[in-house]
Amino acid sequence: MKDYKFTINGNKYNVSINSIDGNIANVEVNGTPYKVEMDRPATKQIIPLTRPQKAPVTPSGEPVVSRPQSSGQPGAIRSPLPGLILSIDVKVGDTVKRGQKLAVLEAMKMENSILSDRDGVIKEIKVNKGDSVLEGADLVIIG
Repeated sequence: MKDYKFTINGNKYNVSINSIDGNIANVEVNGTPYKVEMDRPATKQIIPLTRPQKAPVTPSGEPVVSRPQSSGQPGAIRSPLPGLILSIDVKVGDTVKRGQKLAVLEAMKMENSILSDRDGVIKEIKVNKGDSVLEGADLVIIG
């Protein structure tokens, strides 16, 4: 829907174009609906907006697609975006400092360095090179 404000001969008009189908436009002028015939069809169709449908669910009521359950483990470094693990730059037992690169994640055609948010020792690596991960998935556990 497009809204316009016009002043014609000192009179103010609020005009809303609700939809256009071919050369017929459904408009409202100051709340009164009109069908307006245009000389030629519009080059761009204006279709009324509809509300999005509810997300699909299984027969038990669970969502069809759900976020991965993170372990809730303290020290877990999680994926900020869904993507593909290009490299893992640490091993179990390595000592890491805050800001050190742990892995590289390709997301939306860009390489993203996954950095440590704390000092510690790598306790567990939850992913392998080439794995696809979802947002929020645990990548590395730092103790």
